[in-house]
Order: sequence, then structure tokens, then C-alpha cells
Amino acid sequence: MNLELVKSRELYERAKRVAVGAVHDDFRFSDPYPIFFKKASGKMLYDVDGNEYLDFHMAFGPVILGHCHPRVTRAVQEQAENSELWGFGSTENECKLCEKIVEYVPSIEKVRLCNAGTDATYHAIRLARAFKTKRKIIKFEGAYHGWHDYVDMAVAPPADKVGMKHPVSTGMLPEAMDKTVVVPWNDIDSFERAVKENREDLAAVIVEPILHNVGCIMPKDGFLKTIREVTEREDIVLIFDEVITGFRHDLGGVQKIFGVTPDLTCFAKSLANGYAIGGVGGVAEIMDQLKPIGGVHMAGTYCANPISVAAALATLEELGDGKIHQRLFSLGDMIRKGLSEVLEDLKIKAQVAGFRSIFNIYFTDEEILNYRSLLGNDSKLFMKYNMEMRKRGFLFVAHPLKRCHLSAAHTEEDVRAFVEASRDVLTKIIK
Repeated sequence: MNLELVKSRELYERAKRVAVGAVHDDFRFSDPYPIFFKKASGKMLYDVDGNEYLDFHMAFGPVILGHCHPRVTRAVQEQAENSELWGFGSTENECKLCEKIVEYVPSIEKVRLCNAGTDATYHAIRLARAFKTKRKIIKFEGAYHGWHDYVDMAVAPPADKVGMKHPVSTGMLPEAMDKTVVVPWNDIDSFERAVKENREDLAAVIVEPILHNVGCIMPKDGFLKTIREVTEREDIVLIFDEVITGFRHDLGGVQKIFGVTPDLTCFAKSLANGYAIGGVGGVAEIMDQLKPIGGVHMAGTYCANPISVAAALATLEELGDGKIHQRLFSLGDMIRKGLSEVLEDLKIKAQVAGFRSIFNIYFTDEEILNYRSLLGNDSKLFMKYNMEMRKRGFLFVAHPLKRCHLSAAHTEEDVRAFVEASRDVLTKIIK
């Protein structure tokens, strides 16, 4: 089966003359050229060539209800008729949204909204430094906390750069990187050693409570609780980056599921079902370091954009009774079980990972404990699988360490179709 992308190729040739690589995010490019999309609805994507895709990417996870969800769309349309941007003062809707977030998320007493997850992590780190009057932070290898210089390192380093502060980007300031300490995930001894060696100037520890940047690597039993105990003992701010996990795995985030409460929480993606929003929240004592009460600057023309706030309120209303989450978790169990059976039947050295509404396949049989466990992942086999699934109308990102997402628009029939297509594709490519 071949995927006809004639118009996408033509648009690529046109767009690359005025836009770098014809895309506006590194990850949106795929060889030999990106797909140009035209429409999205529910679980489906449609490109300019008339191809239809059952979407298991869901924009890296924000679209938890499905594309163009009626309730969210109505809220956005109604808000757009009232105002697109105030840029001054505040609104009742902002207050309502913050009240909901404080109600749901255990760690949060006060909130400041922004535009994206990177904004949130940057400001959480700045808050921690201001609160503790210290400079260093600890992050974990394999975690992604956004594109700023404090954290955009050791995200998915090549094998010869593991254990180093390998920068994702050129142009990063060594002086900024120098204030970040990188530790292997699920390695409590290394973590405690790093804390001991840097405690005099250590302001914060930032954690993806589930390592979703590289698929799904769960924390070992007691790992997060130990981090919390150490940070409390040493008077260090603990930041949970729940940009991926927040509102998707539970309205209270995985901190509610795991029973571990950080000092600050960053959130974004699933809060507004695809509309641009983010935020940082936490204990009042730290949050009150922000201006106009304290001295920490956090601002932006588009922060708490009225349309995004309206979308977030509608999304939370839809998720509020818990029924969608429960159905998503059942679909997640179903697809992980089905894919595991396929891999076992075909005797492929691979394994299915995931949690609740997220899943992925690692093409390695090594026990996955941290990023280093993934160095033997068969990337070439994954890319063949990904491309053949795309030809059959199933879309997920063409990267061997990224995850798939379920939405409220997906059905058991969609799950069965994905599993059976995977069986067919893998049977053919392993011959």
C-alpha cells in the first residue's frame, strides 16, 4: 500500500521557501516531507490529498476529548464573539478556572496561567530560585521540560553522550547549563549523592513523575516518595512537571494517584483539549513570590487568553464526572493487552509500555528502568512499523521513543483495528 501525498509534496516545495523546513516545530517534520493536514474531527485527521488517518498521536496528548469536541467548540465560539484578548485586568472565567485547578490538584493553593508547558517549567524554576535564593536544579536523564537552557539537555542523548549534559540545541549558554545537575531516572543512590554534593546551592528538583518524554517509564515503587522525603529534609523545592500527565491520567494529576505532593506543579496539554494554555501552581508561600505580591516577574501578552480559558473550562466540565477517564483507562488496558499478545505470538523482542490512556511499543526485550535501558531499542524496526501503519491509515508520531494517546473519541472497534493492523504489519516486516 502506498500513501499518495502529491499535494503535500507540492505544498512542501512552496512552504519551505518561506518557512524553515516548511514546519514550525522540529518534531512536525518527517522524511521526505511533512504531511499537510486540512481537517480534524473526533478521532480522525484528513490531509490535503484526501487521505484519512485514525489519529493515535492526538497532538502529543492535549486532545483528550477528540478533535473539535462540540462542547469545547461551542465554548470557544461563544467566547470569540465576546472577546479575543483583554491584555489588562482579569476575568471571572480566569477565576473559575483557577478555582477548579485548586480544587482538583492536591499540591496547588494558587495558580498563575501562561501559554505552554515550557513557560510553566521556566517560571517554576525561577520561582524556586527566588524562594530559596539558590541557583542549581536537578533534572533526570530522559526527561523533557521544555526548550529553555536550564533544562534542554540530556533529553534523549546518543549512547556516547549518556551521563553528560548533552544539549538538545546549539546556542545554549554553558553558564545556564552549568547550574543543572543531571541524574539517571529510578536511581535513588545517584539522586541522593547529587543532592549531597550540591545541597549548598540547590534550589529545586524537577521531575516528570512518569517518564513520558521517552514513551512510558514508570517510577519504581517508592522512588517518588523518596525524592519527596529527601527534598523536604534538605529544604529543596520539588517541582512536578505534569504537562503530559496532568488532567489526562487524573484531574488531580499523577500526584493524586501516587500520593506524592510536590511544592510546585506545571501543567498544560490536556487542560484545554488542544488550545494553547499552561500554568504553574503550588503552595501559596512560594506562589506569592510572584509580582505584584513578591518580586518574581511572570508575564505574557497571551497569558490566560480568554479563548483558551473558555476551552479549558469546557474540557474540565466534560471530564468532571470521571466517566471519560474510566472509559479511556479501559481502552488503554485493552490496546496494551492486544499489542502484547501480538508481540508474544510473533516472538518479537519487544514490549508494550504505558499507563492509563497512553501506550507505546519498545522494540527491545531489556527491562526498562530508565533512559539508558532504551539504548538497545530497534529504531529501524520501529520506523518500518510506523510507516506501514501510516499507509494503513493509523497515525502516530514517527519517533521510536514517543507515545500514543487515546481520546474520548476512540472506540473499542478502533482499538481492535489498531491491534489487528499491527499484527499484519509486524508479520510482514519481520519476515
